[in-house]
Amino acid sequence: MGKSFSVITPEIGEWIGKQKVFFVATAPLAGSGHVNCSPKGLDSFRIISPNQVAYQDLTGSGIETIAHVQENKRITILFCAFDGPPKIFRLYGEGEIVFPESEKFEELATHFIPKKGVRAIVVVNLELVSDSCGYGVPLYEFKAERDVLTKWADVKGEEGARKYQQIENLKSIDGLAGLPQSN
Repeated sequence: MGKSFSVITPEIGEWIGKQKVFFVATAPLAGSGHVNCSPKGLDSFRIISPNQVAYQDLTGSGIETIAHVQENKRITILFCAFDGPPKIFRLYGEGEIVFPESEKFEELATHFIPKKGVRAIVVVNLELVSDSCGYGVPLYEFKAERDVLTKWADVKGEEGARKYQQIENLKSIDGLAGLPQSN
């Protein structure tokens, strides 16, 4: 039986820090809307405090997480061990989207390695942390981070990435608001 925690303990934080990938799950309020689960990596996750985490939301082809969190704040982050002993942690909470235009963005950005093409920082105020066994998760060997997104952002540059975002990231697949439209 899994355990529940009200915060990220130092031991949980140490374990999370060793993981190379995490998954973000969100859903719209509408029952007919699409549930979203997105894999994340590229050293984009940080523990801000025992009850708050954040990650850099990098440019992508969809905008589901941002749209769902703006609509209803619900978000779950899942980490699972692909090497070492089996373990899963889920971080449940309320999300907040902090866009680059916000003063809060600059403060949060100090926690991360700067990257091109960051659309926002997603902050999660934790309500519950739970673990489970992870016995069914296969073992994988980490080789390296993919560099495709980094190279794409380097070629596009900040202005090119923003133009792409204004074309592809204004609305979710269900029509919910994504990124704010620039003037």
